[in-house]
Formats: sequence, structure tokens, C-alpha cells
Amino acid sequence: MVQAASSSNIVQMRRVSSSPEAIANLHFQLPDPEDDLIPDADFQQQIDQAWQICDRCNLQADIWRGRILRAVRDREKRNGDGRGTGFLNWLSDREISKSQAYSLIELANGADTLLQGGYLEPEDVNQFSKRAFVETAQADPEVQQIVSDAARRGDRRITRREVRQLSDEWTAMTSDLLPAAVREKASDQTLPTRYLAPLVKEMQKLPETHQTTLCAAVAESPDIDTLKQVTAEARYLAKYLEAATRVQALSNGSLNLELALEEALRIGCLSSTADLVNQAAQLEQTAVKLYLTWKRLNSLTERVYLDSGESTPQLRTLLSCLGCLSNEVIETSLDETGDRTIRLQILEG
Repeated sequence: MVQAASSSNIVQMRRVSSSPEAIANLHFQLPDPEDDLIPDADFQQQIDQAWQICDRCNLQADIWRGRILRAVRDREKRNGDGRGTGFLNWLSDREISKSQAYSLIELANGADTLLQGGYLEPEDVNQFSKRAFVETAQADPEVQQIVSDAARRGDRRITRREVRQLSDEWTAMTSDLLPAAVREKASDQTLPTRYLAPLVKEMQKLPETHQTTLCAAVAESPDIDTLKQVTAEARYLAKYLEAATRVQALSNGSLNLELALEEALRIGCLSSTADLVNQAAQLEQTAVKLYLTWKRLNSLTERVYLDSGESTPQLRTLLSCLGCLSNEVIETSLDETGDRTIRLQILEG
């Protein structure tokens, strides 16, 4: 229940704990938004206090919801039909989507990891916003320890932004993928860590040879512009290498993908080359999907044709209209006007 007070400038609340009863009894007396006697700064402070308390209770409640869902799921795994039908029915009865359920289970797993690992005490959870808690649970153990120490000290509220900043700082100062000179600049804060963490994440996707080349480029010019450029190149390299493995047309024995990549780098068209290979992968996948859909359409067309006859003239007309899609030459308009038409011929080998 939320209630606005006419003149009070104090946020009042009952004692809040992790128990369901306390959450159900949560009650605020909020400042009146139309009371001009309350300074804007005081109004904002009171609203922020109330919001933070709701955020904490919501976090604690969601952790317990995740534990409940996990128990139901695990029970179903043990005694159910092996397909999770019972768990899905349980979710449906309570109007909970599968994605929501597993998001809450992930939150509960993260909470148990932090609590059982000794990183946090139960009362320390109140120092986190919900998103910050999830971010901490997904971070590296070293980052979890740093964030948890700050939460235990209680010197400030832990937000998602702070968790990401601490994670970026840890990555920048400990990653072997960065030159020592760059890590030193990150340590003395002459290079912002927010530019280093994305570079490390992209470089982790690459083979060692490419990591070495990019690391040398950063060491030669350890500045923000270089970091941005090398991060972009690392991203394109990762995209190129990942997409190239999915393109069957590139399985030609005379093609050396690494040399082609080096040539693209040399002439400065890495971005276009990476996009080219990625588009080729998508086109091949689309072509396969088109063929399978076309085969299915033909099968259904034949079935309906055999089941229909002179007594179903409109059904036969429907089949005739779809002939432009079920024939060997597929024909369709590119837009609603019909001014531009494309034709695709399917030849089975």
C-alpha cells in the first residue's frame, strides 16, 4: 500500500526483513508531490529512500521465488515424465513464463553461490540493487570478492554501474592480453578501464597469433583512439573467423582463410570482408531453409489437391494462386505495388 502525506517530509516504514510477512506489510508515507514547502532535494531524497527499500525487498522476494521454482523443477525432474511437463503446467497455472522462471532460478543460484561461498552474509543482500546483485553473481570470483567486501562494509549502496566498473578495473589490471604498459596506465587511471575491458573480451575470442598482433599495436600507441580502433578490429576478426567456419562455399581447398584475412587487413577492408563472410553464412542458411520450406509447401499442395475436387472450386483456386510459389520457379513481388518481381529457380542436384 502506498499513501501520500500532505505535509510530512519523512519516509516512514515498518521494519523490513527477508520474511514474507515483512514484505507484505511494507508501508510508506510518501511526500506530497504538490507540497511546494518541501524542497526538491528533500523530496528526491525521500523518494530515493523508498525506492531503494522496495528494490531490496523485491530482490529478496525474487531470490526466494527462484529457490521455490528450482525446487519445483528439480522435483519434476525426479518424479516427472522426463519432459518437464509438470513444471511447465505449474508455471502456466501461475501465469509465469519459462524465461521468467529460469531468470529467477539463475538469480537464486547466484545468491546461493555468493552466500555459500562465504562472499556475503544474508543481511548484506540489502546493500545491492537487484541488477547489481545479478551482475555480481555473474562476475569472476575475484570481482565477487571485491564487491562483497564493499557490501559488507556497508559504506555505500552497490549499483550495477559500480559492479561493472569494478569488473572492468579488475580485467584491465590483470589480463595477460594487455601489454604491461597499458595495465600500468589503467592502474594509475591515465587510461580509462571502460575502454580496456571491451578490448579484452573481443581478444579472448581470437587465436593467439591475432592476439599477439593486436597486443603489439596497443603497446606501440597506448592511447584511447588506438584502443577504440583495435577493439573494432578484434570484433571484426572474431566475426570473420566465426562466420567463415559456417560457410560451406569456403571449403574450397585452394582458399587459405588466414591469408585472405591478412590481405584484408593489409588493404584496410577488414570490416567489409567480415561483413561479406557473415552475409554469405546467412545466405546459405536462408537458402537451405527456403528449400526445405519449398519442399514442405509442395507436399502439402499435393495432399490438398488429392483431397479436393470439383466440389471445392475455391480450394482449387487457392492452389492455383499458390502455384507461383510451389513451382520450380518461385515468383514473388518485392513490394506491395507489384512493380518489381523476383524469380528464383530451384534445381535439385
